[in-house]
Amino acid sequence: MTEKLTLPELLAPAGTPDALRAALDAGADAVYFGGTDFNARLRAANFTPEAMREAAKLCHAFGAKAYVTLNTLVTDRELPRAVEAATEAYLAGVDALIVADLGAAAAIHRHLPDFELHASTQCSGHNVAAAKELQALGFTRMVLARETPAADIRRFLAESELEAEVFVHGALCVSHSGQCLFSSLVGGRSGNRGECAQPCRLPDATGKYPLSLKDLSLAAHVPELIEMGVHSLKIEGRLKSPEYVREVVSVWRRLLDERRAATSKEMAYLASVFSRGGFTDAYFQGRTGKDMMGYRSEEDKQSTRTLAPFEKMTRTVPLTLDFSMKRNEPLTLTVKANGRSATVTGDVPLVAERAPMDAEMIKKNLCKLGGTPYVPATVNITLDEGLMVPVSRLNALRREALEKLSALPRTLPTQAEGTPQQKNGEAPPRSARFEHATQITKAALAYFPLRFLPLHAYDSAANGVTVPPVIFDHEKEQIKAELQKAKEAGATHALVGNIGHLALVKEVGLIPHADFRLNVTNTESLHALLALGFTDAILSPELTLPQIRDIRGARDVIVYGRIPLMLLEKCAGKEVGSCQKCEQGQNALVDRRRERFPILQLPPHRNILLNSRPTVMSDRRADLARADIRAGHYIFTLESPAEVDRVIAAYQNGAPLQGPARRI
Repeated sequence: MTEKLTLPELLAPAGTPDALRAALDAGADAVYFGGTDFNARLRAANFTPEAMREAAKLCHAFGAKAYVTLNTLVTDRELPRAVEAATEAYLAGVDALIVADLGAAAAIHRHLPDFELHASTQCSGHNVAAAKELQALGFTRMVLARETPAADIRRFLAESELEAEVFVHGALCVSHSGQCLFSSLVGGRSGNRGECAQPCRLPDATGKYPLSLKDLSLAAHVPELIEMGVHSLKIEGRLKSPEYVREVVSVWRRLLDERRAATSKEMAYLASVFSRGGFTDAYFQGRTGKDMMGYRSEEDKQSTRTLAPFEKMTRTVPLTLDFSMKRNEPLTLTVKANGRSATVTGDVPLVAERAPMDAEMIKKNLCKLGGTPYVPATVNITLDEGLMVPVSRLNALRREALEKLSALPRTLPTQAEGTPQQKNGEAPPRSARFEHATQITKAALAYFPLRFLPLHAYDSAANGVTVPPVIFDHEKEQIKAELQKAKEAGATHALVGNIGHLALVKEVGLIPHADFRLNVTNTESLHALLALGFTDAILSPELTLPQIRDIRGARDVIVYGRIPLMLLEKCAGKEVGSCQKCEQGQNALVDRRRERFPILQLPPHRNILLNSRPTVMSDRRADLARADIRAGHYIFTLESPAEVDRVIAAYQNGAPLQGPARRI
């Protein structure tokens, strides 16, 4: 007989307490929700510490787990509050934190070493090597990038010691999570800080939607997900209504329990609850194309089913109660539900002078479970005759037992370890990345000690390579061979944009430098990367000059160039132009304000969307000096060799550059 595989955890979103109740009522195995700070859905109502405590207790009553999102980037001055927020969740009895900021994770793990940490999809984890680095930082689970194909998920499950959490339903960001700066640098609302304005959902100058993807649904792949052994199936939707959560979780619960794929009728029902022109499973299938594109049309809005309001929970929890009242012994009450049990003791009973308690009276009081999800299933009472206790003491005993049953007892460590010894490293030299070897002019050779070219276009004019920002496990061997070839051609340095690529670079023997894509916004993050083996790091472009000044150690910032705003697995070039134009660097997204955002090709078929305006600080030397920016990192993408020389001259002379520009 074939062994029946364990079902994955069904993980549901909750932006409000009502949505959390709806998720549990529909059969979720775990629920994730945010506190009032440091979560990537700040527009949701979210949970105060008291609401968090009640939410965790309710989850545990149903045998479910409670996860809290602390998944935004954190600055140095915010780190103490981030640790405080984690401590509030810990004391509330939450089962795990979902964390995006490596520095925050390091500080939390140091202060609360037994608090389970899950690496948010904002960490951009997409391969086995990333899991190994995250495990060294204290994580026990990784939320895989939504773009990860099924074959790579299988490999992850076979080779990684971390649990795998996979998104299976809900909205898809067109950019790799954690790699989108569009809303931040263009609109001043950071997606990495929970304030995304969703510019990708807006039409362009022609009225089309070249960046808007359909929602994800893997409901047709449930048997495969079970067979693969995925630990947790995650539904997106912390900004959705309780009704949406109830309906979507209900369908997924049924599919998992029946171990089958959704029918066409069930897919149509899910689309009627909410969709953007239908659903896509393209990333999971390992293919991309125009059929992935979709937006919330008027037809979608009109066809959306009117859902019955969620009013209250209908699901209950059977409770077993074992009560003992014996002469000269304290009262004892044991309650059991969902495989959990709790025992409490009370007063020593009194000898009754007139009206001793009988079993029926005791049962009546113990079974007053109103306001809780519990219903009495079995009540066992052991009783010596002629005894009594005040009814108020019975009620208190019942309340104490139920509290103990659903709460996770937590006490803070007696003394958290101090900040570990930090490796500062030397200030990095001036550096630049180029798109083409022809941009590395004589002036560039003299001005930049570190010169990076894309791995696929490496030339000995550079002494470093820019490692591709995405390397799925099925691409690893090819990239390794290209790195070795570049090293043989003279490369000694590597600009690394993902924690999962560090081991590969070190294995080849190149000196690793952390790119801006690692989202360093605080000193803890910088030193965590230095401890892993990075030589230095380019800080996040989202930081202000005062925030940059706060960070201590071997760090640098981008002082010139068109900063990449999006890292796209789905080719956007085909939506706005042609493959030929993409290869020639001529494709661009033109938004409604007529701003032009160039699109670059990234082999094999990925894209990078650049900012419409370059960052320019050539005439701001004093500002840079006050922030202790000693060298700076430069990005040359569309510039001609002559323009490269003009930029260098401007920075040498402290002169302004002509044209619209972004300032730090």
